[in-house]
Amino acid sequence: MQPRHRVSRAAIELIKRFEGYRRAAAQLPDGRWTIGHGHTLTARQGAQVSEDDAEALLLYDLIAIAHALNEAVFAPLNQNQFDALASFTFNIGLDNFHRSGVLRRLNEGAPIQAACAMELWRKAEVAGERIVVDALVRRRACEKTLFLTPEGDAWVPAPSPLLRPLLDSDAQGLVPRDAPVDVTTALDGDTIVMLREDAPTPAPAPPEYDSEDPARTAAEAVSARLSTIFQDPGEEPAPEEPAPEEPVSEEAHEEAEVRPQPHPERIPEDPHPQDDFGMPSFAPLEDPVPFFLRAPEPQDETPEAETDDAERDEANEHRGRDLFDPAPANDLADNRAEDEAADGAESQRERTVIDDSAPFEFVPPAVQPLPPPSQGGMLTLVALAVLGLIFFGGGIFWAANARPVANSEWFGPRLVGGLAGIAGVGFFVVAIYFLLDRLGRASERRARQRR
Repeated sequence: MQPRHRVSRAAIELIKRFEGYRRAAAQLPDGRWTIGHGHTLTARQGAQVSEDDAEALLLYDLIAIAHALNEAVFAPLNQNQFDALASFTFNIGLDNFHRSGVLRRLNEGAPIQAACAMELWRKAEVAGERIVVDALVRRRACEKTLFLTPEGDAWVPAPSPLLRPLLDSDAQGLVPRDAPVDVTTALDGDTIVMLREDAPTPAPAPPEYDSEDPARTAAEAVSARLSTIFQDPGEEPAPEEPAPEEPVSEEAHEEAEVRPQPHPERIPEDPHPQDDFGMPSFAPLEDPVPFFLRAPEPQDETPEAETDDAERDEANEHRGRDLFDPAPANDLADNRAEDEAADGAESQRERTVIDDSAPFEFVPPAVQPLPPPSQGGMLTLVALAVLGLIFFGGGIFWAANARPVANSEWFGPRLVGGLAGIAGVGFFVVAIYFLLDRLGRASERRARQRR
């Protein structure tokens, strides 16, 4: 059983040097209160302690730290190592120490690697940013030095001529990329405020626009115009009451009856009318009859007009009648007569009436019957089967009763009988196969005929 260590004076002085002394209680950013040398358990608002009482509170806090170290560390430790671990655990907390690589390497029996792992705990969150703090770098260096300091005079010499140091490229990660930041604390009333020397400058505030800025004025004008165009639909205005009608005299009434009323298709309308859905509608055409179907306008029967008509007829004879010129009366009569003759001829033709409501009768296609099997084919199959039985029986009888021939090792009576038997089996199997195939076709033919 390893001995239980206690915190010595070296650990107390190391903690007091880096924790500082606070006489009056101050509130932390997370809402807790602290007093003395980092005591938070019983601190409250308005409390004050002296230096002796602050050291007593520190010793009270270190009781739990010492108990946790004795329970969690299984490797043997000396007093300097225990004091360094007490200061380290007091700073990072018990939960972080149980999850840290320092404890894991200590229990693995690697104290040098555990001391190097202590230097990784050097960052803190200041104003929402995680940075390397100068005070934590110095504290980790002191704790590492105390951890590696042997007790008594047990120093191991490392002469320079023999052990010339070389660069360790694996330890490049221990050097911070950015310079550590010096952080100080100050009181803002009862609240502790952290101050850093190289605090980033806040972003410049956006400039205030002048009320007479032309760009701003133009933007406001466009916004006002769009708001008038795309305004929110409000309540519909109430219909205006019609004005009282003035009495109309009898003369004016008779004049209105005599005056001709305009044609309904030619009533002037709104230049931009709209339908019920708010879409633009177009006024009806002034003349609904297309121009190519209009009747020819009457022309004055003058000698000049007759001359023009004669010239036009002569030109049409050479180049054909114009598409939009009305056909002469005699042509229309001829066309009408031809149409009546065609209708009479069509009426004399026989017309076929198709009734879609009548049921459709399905006529199955004619199935050509299979040709009947010839009797010669059946006799051939029977003869082949009988021949197979003869070969099989003769071969077996020959192989069983024939005498062996001298000086014949391979080709003897048994071999001949066996081959004959195999040939007989083949003939019989082929005959049976073709016979069954023929019977199957016959049954299929009878089944079709029954349908």
